[in-house]
Amino acid sequence: MATKREIGVEGEDMAVKALKKKGYKIIEKNYRSKFGEIDIVAEDKGYLVFVEVKRRSSGSFGGPFAAIDGKKKEHIIRSAQYYLKSHKCFNRRARFDVVGIDGEKLKIIQHAFIVEEGTGR
Repeated sequence: MATKREIGVEGEDMAVKALKKKGYKIIEKNYRSKFGEIDIVAEDKGYLVFVEVKRRSSGSFGGPFAAIDGKKKEHIIRSAQYYLKSHKCFNRRARFDVVGIDGEKLKIIQHAFIVEEGTGR
C-alpha cells in the first residue's frame, strides 16, 4: 500500500505531465517557503503560475477541490508572494491554478482563485 506522500508525489507527476501537454513550462516543483509549499511553479502564456495539486482516491471526503479551504489558499498566496519577492518578479503577471485528480480523472482549473486587492488574501 502506498503512503500518503507517495500518492501525493504520483499525483504531482500526473499534474506535471498534463500541464506540459497543455504547454506549461515547469520551473520548479515543491517550492518551500516559511509560509508553506507550492506544489508546482510554472509559466503559461505570459503568466507565472502557482499550481496546487489535490488528489483524492474517492469522493468520500468531497472532491479534490473541496480540500482547498480559506486557510490553504492563504498559505499558497503568502508562499507565492514570498516567491515573487525573493525571485524579484515584481512585474510578472501571476495566477493560481489547481489540478484536481479524482481517481484517474484529472482537471485543470486556471485562475482558480484570486488575491483580493490590498488584503494579501
